[in-house]
Amino acid sequence: MSTCATVSRDLDEPLSGTAATATTWLLLEQPGPWGARALVSSHLDPALGRALEAAAQGTGVRIALIRRPGRHADFGAPPLRQVYAAHTVPGRVWLHGATTHDPRRLLDLDFAALGRGEHRTFDDALRGGPHTGDPLALVCTNGKRDRCCALLGRPLAARLAASGVRGAWEVTHLGGHRFSPTVLVLPHGYVYGRVGAHTVKEVLRGVREDRIVLDGCRGSSAWERPGQAAEVAVRTATGEDAAQALSVVRTAGGAPRWEVTVAHTDGRHWEVVVEQGAASPPRPESCGVSVLGTPARMDVVAVRELAGAASAG
Repeated sequence: MSTCATVSRDLDEPLSGTAATATTWLLLEQPGPWGARALVSSHLDPALGRALEAAAQGTGVRIALIRRPGRHADFGAPPLRQVYAAHTVPGRVWLHGATTHDPRRLLDLDFAALGRGEHRTFDDALRGGPHTGDPLALVCTNGKRDRCCALLGRPLAARLAASGVRGAWEVTHLGGHRFSPTVLVLPHGYVYGRVGAHTVKEVLRGVREDRIVLDGCRGSSAWERPGQAAEVAVRTATGEDAAQALSVVRTAGGAPRWEVTVAHTDGRHWEVVVEQGAASPPRPESCGVSVLGTPARMDVVAVRELAGAASAG
């Protein structure tokens, strides 16, 4: 049985914020301004937004609005909207795309099936298919949700688009505002914080090579926060960068301490101890507030490889 330890503070900055969690992302193009709750406070029909929120609840599907970087004046409803769906669970990762004249067609989706990773419902309802273009870099830019996203996210999205990143989009909300600019990269679903355009391009190059870049990585959106911290800790300890090599297969315990089991496709397993702490010294939780706080963070205190797991698995 081999044991390796990690320094928890090394993981504090990338992982202490709330990274987005979703097994499946559903993205709908909606130009124009966004409010704090974009599905019901944008130029999307609010009745449709409420219906989509209700349909997705408890399914593992997270819905977000996207728009191309640039000015966001109201030019009316676009004649044709881009729609994406991405499943982010390792071993079953996919990204499909479609276009639609009528966003109400999203209500024809079987959200439970979509959350389980069944893309057929997306393809049937929207005449979609596998995305064959560049990986997506979704930059959180919703200033009505948090000023950080507008002040730091929009310039990053603009730089990416201006430099020829065809998969660059603005997105409504990813979480972890104080780590702005934050970026979700699809299809694999890893979230990044405090990154510049150069790092995002490196991340996208890694996606095309089916590997995960750890610089600025806050974890996979497929896992809850303890699992996000645990998987990144195993990658850091072992040097594993293959995109779908690791999965979180068990999480025991509850706040403030969890024992997370991370499995490799080659049969190896690790037990990772994650503890919830408070960030110190006190700091602003957003660039839009002056009040200092002690936001929760995930500290990895031990990583232990389990003996015999390969032969048992």
